[in-house]
This record gives sequence, structure tokens and C-alpha cells, in this order.
Amino acid sequence: MANIQILVVEDEPLIAEDISEYLSNVDYTVAAIAFNKVQALLALEKQIPDLVLLDINLGGNLDGLDLAQLINQKYHTPFIFLTSYAHKSILDQAKLTRPMGYILKPFTERDLYSSIEIALYNFAQNAQPRNFNLEKLNQQLLSPLTEKEFQVLQDIYQGCTNKQMAEQHFVSVNTIKTHLQNLYDKLNVCSRSEAIVKLREMTF
Repeated sequence: MANIQILVVEDEPLIAEDISEYLSNVDYTVAAIAFNKVQALLALEKQIPDLVLLDINLGGNLDGLDLAQLINQKYHTPFIFLTSYAHKSILDQAKLTRPMGYILKPFTERDLYSSIEIALYNFAQNAQPRNFNLEKLNQQLLSPLTEKEFQVLQDIYQGCTNKQMAEQHFVSVNTIKTHLQNLYDKLNVCSRSEAIVKLREMTF
């Protein structure tokens, strides 16, 4: 569960399958695939992902825009719009929901990977508390973080994948997953995005 978890909301099964394969190829985990707004909300209630890939035009209407508003209001996790439409009116509506990206179909695996990397980085950077350090953070936690766990937390703010963290710290991916799970347990969260939101709500 310590991998970056991504919810795919796409009403075309073949496209959803392609996206799932792309994500698996680049060290991401598909938390769930939803084909409509109702399935997406059920998936979000079950587990808040680190990122949502969200088709604007679900089932022939613009349910993706409504879902984006709900994500902002209740789940506070970043999302990237997927769409075949580039009409100005739709773009204007999409901008109001403050997405972390906007990908036009068809797209390549590299397009998707780049957009996700940038989105995760920007979300984390925008939410990072100023002037916080390990000592200040541990004053607010029942179980203090270790130095290693705090390093992993800082890597989260850089949008790093587990593989990137492992390479930077010269350890295995499994070691990084262990640090991440310990971090989640101490913050009482289940994902990177939840950790970021919780830290943003703390006072430093």
C-alpha cells in the first residue's frame, strides 16, 4: 500500500485498461478503476488515492467536472483531467475546479508519466508547511518520526516515487515501503496525499 496509489475514472474500458497498463509500467499502483461518477465516489470512500485521473466526459455528459468539485470539497486529493475535448468553454469550466493537469486524448505513456510527476510535485509543494522540521513535527505526534521517516516525508514533498527514493538513499524499495507505512501509521493516514493534507492542517 506504500506505492503511489492512483484512481482511474474513465468510462471507456479499453482506454482504462491502457491507462492501467501505462501506470504499472512506471511504478504506480492502480487503486481502482471507475467507469462512472457513482463508482468513483465508492472508490474514494473506500480509499483516498494519491492522485485521480479523471475523464471529464463520463457517460456522455460532464460528470467529471461535478466529481472534481466533490474531490476538492471532501477528499482534498489532486486530480488530472483526461479529455478528448479542447473547447474553450469546457476548458474554462475545468479551470474553475483547479486541476493539477489536463491531458488531451490520445496520449502516450510518456505524456501520462510526465503529467503525473508534475502534478504530484506541484500538489506537494503547494501544500508544504513553512519552517517545519522534525523536532516541531514530533511535538505534535504521539509517536515521533525517526530521521529516516522524516527524510521519506521530505521526498514525498518532492513528488518522488518509491524507486526514486530507494535510489537516492541507497536502500531497497521494500525498505522505503516500510518507512512509508510507519510514517502513515504515525500520522494516522493511508496515502501520501492524506499525509500532505494532514501536515498542512498542523500548526508549525
